[in-house]
Parts: sequence; C-alpha cells; structure tokens
Amino acid sequence: MSIFPTKILLAADGSQEAETAAATAINVAKSTNSELHVLTVGPGSPSYAIRIPEVAEDLRRQAQEILDEQVKKIEQTGGEVAQVHLRLAEHHPGFEHHPSDDVVRVAEEIGAGLIVLDSRGLGGMRRALMGSVSDSVVRHAHCPVLVLRGAPTSFPTKILVASDGSKDAELAATSAADLARSTGSELHVVSVFPGSAYVHPYYEVRFPEAAERLRREALEERQEMLDEQVERIRKAGKDVAQTHIRMGEAAKEIVALAEEMGAGLVIMGSHGLGGIRRALIGSVSAAVVTHAHCPVLVVRQEKERSVEHEANFLT
Repeated sequence: MSIFPTKILLAADGSQEAETAAATAINVAKSTNSELHVLTVGPGSPSYAIRIPEVAEDLRRQAQEILDEQVKKIEQTGGEVAQVHLRLAEHHPGFEHHPSDDVVRVAEEIGAGLIVLDSRGLGGMRRALMGSVSDSVVRHAHCPVLVLRGAPTSFPTKILVASDGSKDAELAATSAADLARSTGSELHVVSVFPGSAYVHPYYEVRFPEAAERLRREALEERQEMLDEQVERIRKAGKDVAQTHIRMGEAAKEIVALAEEMGAGLVIMGSHGLGGIRRALIGSVSAAVVTHAHCPVLVVRQEKERSVEHEANFLT
C-alpha cells in the first residue's frame, strides 16, 4: 500500500518560503501522477469588521491576489493546478481561529492524501502560514504532511525512511519505495535502537553480563524488524541502498544521520507502537520536522484523526 497517486493540497501564503513548497509539490505531483490543489488562507477580519463590507472585500481581494499569483507561478514552471481554494480566517469573541484549522478542513473536504506546506511564512498582515501552523497541521491532519524548509526538493535524491515496525512506519516505507522508484531516488532505511529503554543503569552496574545479554537480544529483535521492513520495500518494487541501526534518542539520531548522508527527504510515521518496540512517537516526528535540515514527510493512516482537533471542530 502507498499514499500515491493522490490529491496533493499545497498551502501557500505568497511568501518566498511558500514558493519552495510549491516547487516540491509540483515535483511530487508529476513524479507520482497526483492531482495538485492550491489553498491560500487569508488573514480574514476581526468580528467588528465583518459588518463593514469594504474591509471584508479588501481582505478577500488581497488573499485572492496571493492565490492567483501562486497559481500563475506554478503554471509558468510547468505545473498543473486541478483546483484552487480560498479561505478567510474569521475572528469571533472567545474563539481563537488558527489557519491550520482551514488547512486541515480543506484537506478533509477534498479528500487530500498529502498536504504540502513550508515550515515558515511571512510576517505582517499577509502571513497565513508559519511555524506553529505547520506544527499544528502535522499533529491534526487526517493524512500525511510534507513540511518543507530550505531549497526545494529536487529528484532524484537520497530518501531516508525511519522505521520502528509500526503500521504508520510500514505505510511510510511503502510510500517511500513508490516515491523513490518513480523519481529514481536512492532509498535508505534507519531504525533507532533506544538502548537505555531496555536496561536500567542500575542493572548495568550490578549485572553487566545479564544487561549485555538483554541488549543483544533487543538488538537482534530490532534487526529482524528492520529486515522485515526492507523486504516489504523490495516487494513494493524498490531496492534499499543501505540500512542503518543507530542507538540513542530517536529524533536526534534520525536528524544526525539525515545530515551525515546528505538526505534530500526524510519519511517517517507519525506514531509508533506501544511497549518495548516503540521508537517513533508523535513527539519524535514533531522533533524531526523541527530540527531536520531537509524536508520531512510525516505519514499516518488516513483513518487516524486527532481527538483534540475533532473536539475543536465540534465547538
């Protein structure tokens, strides 16, 4: 199973950083035969200004200009836009509206299978997308999210898949295989072994031989899981260039390895397994998105929804 081909929702605010996201969205859409949609979330108007038609219309016009300009640039670079979407954030007393709400809502409305946005946006009135928005979208979207920073992702590239054997990690692996195959990219797989989670420091000192045996058994288990993931990728039609097992904190090791190998894209699941085999959890994917030098694609099963965000929609 793979997330491609799919509907890709590009969230754009007219900033220079958003153009980076657009260039990558175009590349991914073309490579995977996916449909590209473009969304702009305008700043909207405070509740007192809603009653002033001229103010509301001027804000809408500004947002529409940003959207039209983004579509024009995409088409000039050879991209094709299937549909455009415009939302204005309305502010009401006692209710804090966040642009991420609109990004997540539109993605659900159109049945998007991937959201693409940059980690930063412009300051001032025209800013609609910023770091906190990308963080919130990653946490609450019903589908995978690709967060960009720096230069656009150009294919072929080195793709690093982080795996812990969870269902989300399996989907991340097969999606990475699909993307690597269609773009001619090199695929690497890493699993981080949290050694301290298996052996308490007290037992390291008192029972060193037993501690070493436990660590060795856990490492063998991790290697078996990694081998299973590699086999799954090969069945999806892509060979793995290299596998990596690291020991330490998951997010730090993933970010460090991505930089060491010059990865152009990191792909990982949003949540991991409970119990002893868990290495990747929501906080880990969020940390990798924040600190990685390159774009990060966070993959989740589409049926997964945030309880918190569901509650926000109902209020």
